Amino acid sequence: MMSITDPNTSVNFTGAVEEIHNKQLKTYEEIVDTTTELCQSHRQFVKSAVDTCLKKCKDDKVLFETIQTFNKDLQLKNASLKEKRCDISKVISEIQQKEMQKDDIIQKIEQLKEEQAKRKELIESQNKANKARLRNLQKARHVFQDHLGMEIRAVLCKTQLVRGERMQFVFRNINPSDLDSVFVVTMGIKEDGSYEIVSSDPKLECLPVLESRLRETNHLPAFLANVRKEFIAQARS
Repeated sequence: MMSITDPNTSVNFTGAVEEIHNKQLKTYEEIVDTTTELCQSHRQFVKSAVDTCLKKCKDDKVLFETIQTFNKDLQLKNASLKEKRCDISKVISEIQQKEMQKDDIIQKIEQLKEEQAKRKELIESQNKANKARLRNLQKARHVFQDHLGMEIRAVLCKTQLVRGERMQFVFRNINPSDLDSVFVVTMGIKEDGSYEIVSSDPKLECLPVLESRLRETNHLPAFLANVRKEFIAQARS
């Protein structure tokens, strides 16, 4: 065993202490370097995380604004779609109403056609009846004008200038004291083809009765004969 007073011992101890110190310094330097590297790595990680978070925030903000824009557009489109649906409903309702009006018009046209056909048949029937009445008038004219001195005149109506709408039957040879004095009965033909007695001069009280009988029998000569008899009776009374 070496003595503590041995100079080599002191040198060896000092060398050992320095070696240990150097090792500790090296270890400390390694720890510092490692710590520095870790700090730098941590800073880079934090910076990267912060940048990522900021980018994510920006992306989220853009996404949120985009969603809001889409929502507004969707609301506008929904409102427009609702308005268009309302317009479509109105158009459909108008089309249905027009279809109903069309059906009504077609039905009215058919009714008018039927009424026109009936009116045509009625006019043809009235024409035939009027022709028969004209033949009766001609016969009555010849009989009364040739034998009894009766005159038939066509009268123009004041409201409708239609010649022959009114007929005047002028009787003479009624009053024995004045054979030229005239007795007149005015008559016409109604739309339904029946006779219409307008007036008589002088007035005959029994004229409505004679008119009713004429409508029943449709015999004009007999009517004129009865009118003449009534004029004669009235002139002699």
